[in-house]
Amino acid sequence: MMFLLFIVGAYLLGSVSFAVLMSYAFRLPDPRTYGSHNPGATNVLRSGKKLAAALTLLGDAAKGWLAVWLAQHFAPVSDGIFSRIFGEGSLWFVAAVALAVFIGHLFPIFLRFKGGKGVATALGIMLAVNVWLGLAVLGTWILVSLIFRYSSLSALLAALCAPVFAWLLKLPTEYIVLNTVVSLLLIWRHKLNIQNLLSGKEGKIGKKY
Repeated sequence: MMFLLFIVGAYLLGSVSFAVLMSYAFRLPDPRTYGSHNPGATNVLRSGKKLAAALTLLGDAAKGWLAVWLAQHFAPVSDGIFSRIFGEGSLWFVAAVALAVFIGHLFPIFLRFKGGKGVATALGIMLAVNVWLGLAVLGTWILVSLIFRYSSLSALLAALCAPVFAWLLKLPTEYIVLNTVVSLLLIWRHKLNIQNLLSGKEGKIGKKY
């Protein structure tokens, strides 16, 4: 039972859209109505309100970090059938919670299952899993964004590198699998951006709507 509570709780936490909340708080247009129509920090930045975008980024990353941290520190030692499936205190349990909060961001129940692309939430998850992994992924994103000025390209390359970084850091198999699944989902969510990048239609960082 506790396992289900953690999974459902993580999904609901992931479903909280800080892009929509911050836009409402700062009296900005709904981020789903302009730019890329994506409820994420990069699109909020297109409104010209940098503080709202920064708070969106922090909020979306924090919910990913918090879900994993709670699972790591308060996961039930024994939970009946789920303990037999995942093992007592298994990292698979933590990975499942991490995936639930990420899916909640991608398909939030509060926004009719139409959510963001998961970049900030994925970063929060990775920072909670291993701070060096998170910093390596963040560094990759920053480096690519400074060179090319495309948020989507930065996210795609960071996602591709994440499982490699996890392997180089010799993280447990459960976390390598988690990073691989999260990265694949993130890349899939950027399929339209990939098309725009290839056609030269992708908007650069800071471009207003």
